[in-house]
Amino acid sequence: MKKVVLDLAVTLDGFIEGPNGEIDWCIMDEDMDFDGFLSGIDTIFYGRVSYDAWGNFQPDENAGITEQNLWKAVHSKNKLVFSHQSKQAENVTYINGNIVEQVTSIKEQGGKDIWLYGGASLIKTFVQLNLVDIYRISVHPVALGSGKPLFEELQQRLNLQLLQTNIFKSGVVQLVYEKKY
Repeated sequence: MKKVVLDLAVTLDGFIEGPNGEIDWCIMDEDMDFDGFLSGIDTIFYGRVSYDAWGNFQPDENAGITEQNLWKAVHSKNKLVFSHQSKQAENVTYINGNIVEQVTSIKEQGGKDIWLYGGASLIKTFVQLNLVDIYRISVHPVALGSGKPLFEELQQRLNLQLLQTNIFKSGVVQLVYEKKY
């Protein structure tokens, strides 16, 4: 069965974005093997706002080949957008029904894992509904003091088991956890 993987950058003080939505503190090291992560998924879950901002993003024509290839790989995935609005668009499926039923059905379809891309509201919903199977959290060596916290309005304890730790040359530490059953 597919797993829902939350792959996310977070600051040392637990924020996923700054107070004005800034993510300029995120570091992408080549040794992070993001291509390897992308090769293990075939589906991306977006919230509507995140999809509108990033779902069809194209890098600048002067972007390097690495960035161009990254976005090409992202756009090759099956895209599902969770939204209260009912829309139709090419190469994307909008979901506005029962989230638990929909996600369970998608996970049972088989194939590669699912990247829970976000945004913050969708991540909060998935965490609260216990729909995240793997937490792949990359802690960046910066503290913002304020912003959007990762675990906002957590309603119950989240028990996790550490699977792996990766340390990158930039000082980013990636922690990979799974739900403890």
